[in-house]
Amino acid sequence: MNLGLEGKSAIVTGASRGIGRSIAMGLADEGCNLTICARGEEALQEAAQAIRDKGAKVEAVSADVIKEDGVKKVVNRAIASFKQIDVLVNNVGGSNWKPFVEHSDEDWQNIIDLNLFAAIRMCRRVIPTMEQQGNGSIVMISSIWGRELGGPSSYNATKAAEIGLAKNLAKELAPKGIRVNTVAPGSILFPGGGWDQRQKADPEEMAVFVEQNMPLGRFGRPEEVAGVVVFLSSKQASLVTGACINVDGCQGYSLI
Repeated sequence: MNLGLEGKSAIVTGASRGIGRSIAMGLADEGCNLTICARGEEALQEAAQAIRDKGAKVEAVSADVIKEDGVKKVVNRAIASFKQIDVLVNNVGGSNWKPFVEHSDEDWQNIIDLNLFAAIRMCRRVIPTMEQQGNGSIVMISSIWGRELGGPSSYNATKAAEIGLAKNLAKELAPKGIRVNTVAPGSILFPGGGWDQRQKADPEEMAVFVEQNMPLGRFGRPEEVAGVVVFLSSKQASLVTGACINVDGCQGYSLI
């Protein structure tokens, strides 16, 4: 299947490892020009080199997209290098596993900035370029714990808000040729990630978790999320907008 992504320009945030890196690699495989960003310079440059090894063009920008100046830096580099922005993948996110009563105002603001405002600021900066082009695709990486109950309260609330943001943007931007969708991963295992750390700390507990929560009998892999994101970014998904697609091996319980 020709996804029609050859020569397109894509931005992927939080692309130095895990899901974000796999998404960037998947887009590179389809011939996209990439602008990737993360806060950690060393891992970011390693990801960029892996993309170059595939024969794709890439700009690696060390930036914190929680902050407006970081967002501006990333978007300006993408436009300067590739003259357009066809795809934006908002992958930056995180959690704080403290109980609700232990979440300070600062804790809440940090999670809101990470899971919601990073996406808001990236969209606000990218949408005018997509409007001028008359087309574009935005994909939010949320979580099944945004579609339904699960995880810490701050994570659950902000991931749900991200899904709501995407749906509203999809309605607003559809007449301008811009599609907006959400991907909701389940428990995804990759080196250095949260599930990897828990598995190493208590493999027996994680084995029970998998047995009780993962009908396929295993954690998900980043490339399995990436495959769905790449499809949603492509012309083959031209009628898909305003959707939230689980990539969770039937871990979630939501009916919609």
